[in-house]
Amino acid sequence: MLDQNTSAQLKTLLERLESPIELVASLNDSDKSEKIKELVTEIAALSDNVTARFDGKNKRIPSFGVAKAGQQPRVFFAGLPMGHEFTSLILALLQVSGYAPKVSEEVLSQIKALNLTADFDVFVSLSCHNCPDVVQALNLIAINNPGTTATMIDGGFFQDEVEERKIMAVPMVFQNGEHIGQGRMTLEEILAKLDTNSAAKDAEKLNAKDAFDVLVIGGGPAGNTSAIYAARKGIRTGIVAERMGGQVMDTMGIENYTSIQKTQGPKFAAEMEAHVREYGVDIMNLQRVTDIRGADQTTNGLVEVSLDNGATLSSKTVILSTGARWREMNVPGEQEYKTRGVAYCPHCDGPLFKGKRVAVIGGGNSGVEAAIDLAGLVEHVTLVEFDTQLRADQVLQDKFHSLPNTTVILNALSTEVVGDGSQVTALKYKDRATDIEHIIELAGIFVQIGLLPNTDFLKETNVELSNRGEIVINERNETNVKGVFAAGDCTTVPYKQIIIATGEGAKAALSAFDYIIRSGQ
Repeated sequence: MLDQNTSAQLKTLLERLESPIELVASLNDSDKSEKIKELVTEIAALSDNVTARFDGKNKRIPSFGVAKAGQQPRVFFAGLPMGHEFTSLILALLQVSGYAPKVSEEVLSQIKALNLTADFDVFVSLSCHNCPDVVQALNLIAINNPGTTATMIDGGFFQDEVEERKIMAVPMVFQNGEHIGQGRMTLEEILAKLDTNSAAKDAEKLNAKDAFDVLVIGGGPAGNTSAIYAARKGIRTGIVAERMGGQVMDTMGIENYTSIQKTQGPKFAAEMEAHVREYGVDIMNLQRVTDIRGADQTTNGLVEVSLDNGATLSSKTVILSTGARWREMNVPGEQEYKTRGVAYCPHCDGPLFKGKRVAVIGGGNSGVEAAIDLAGLVEHVTLVEFDTQLRADQVLQDKFHSLPNTTVILNALSTEVVGDGSQVTALKYKDRATDIEHIIELAGIFVQIGLLPNTDFLKETNVELSNRGEIVINERNETNVKGVFAAGDCTTVPYKQIIIATGEGAKAALSAFDYIIRSGQ
């Protein structure tokens, strides 16, 4: 099950165990049980502090639990935690033994103070790069709350349960059998869901903060770079973000960032955040901005920022770097069938459609890449493009057309997502040349039609927006509002690329610093 290199690395890591642990497997006579038995046996052979048992009574078979010796398991793996989930397994082994997690004391105290009694199930696919964060967060909560369990369920291992529960997107989280969330969620986001008093606590802390010199709104590449450049000037710098990392967290492969030949979005985002923290930047994550008032609109000459939890922050300058989000089709049925056949991440949700027919909406690079990836998993992929030709790079088009299980429909306007009340069953589209409507029977629709700027909160402010909703800036990243700058995918700067966003972030920070000096603040 484990190759030689993996076994050697795991053996070294298991030397960090703080106390003996047990792997308790619940098995039957299936081939899947044999694979779990093989994995559990191999792990136990790597350390004298790990014991394997095969008398587990877990209701979900096959599976195995991880427990401190002499205790009942509270962390379970229903499936083989390989691929992206192998790290989740390693952390579970270490943390169950008492190894300290890499979270702040404040966060750990919040976890323990939950005093929670619950059973969490999280459905994953092993190719999902968003799933491990959720699995690891729930495992940590279970380890530190004696009345709580957390179970990772590989959808490929339990296909019947996936079908029965209509799970068509991962990660999908259930608490005591009730759905509580899906998609990428950080530990802090999950804690915010479980700790009902967290918003009030956050607001009290935020209101007490002194004014910043530079306050960055947005935690993506532009925002992180802005914060680094500002903090390096020795001035008080903060970041307010709904999600640190931004859309990069949903990007599987990055291969065009100079000096980094290839990396994954979550890894890139984690390294950005670590870089920011090196400079002591005040990071205020999971905070949504609702309003902004320029320096010429306030009595104290500072820019004021209002948050969704009721808190207000002040700063000499603000840099808007809120990025963009996936554009939706905005057709009947799309909202109703989100996570029930309508998806936006082929890497995460593709394996759930194995052997089924799907469509990809969009003929640009992201759409054709998604179609190519999905073709290796599903029965058939139909690529639907509004234009009369595909817009992807020719090398991608050539690869797509070489695949035997793909079809392309050009000059097509998607008009409706059709379902049976519980899941997607078809896509309606209109031939733009003839106005004739057609229907494609399928199980999944992957939407890949570009981006929308995250600027909705600015529509009632004085910040000027273009007809596309982008923040209008000049060559120095200044907006039309005094003390307010902007950078990245949310602005009118063309070409929405990570490397361009980082450069714009640096420029915005330097402009903000120059503004502070020249205004004598």
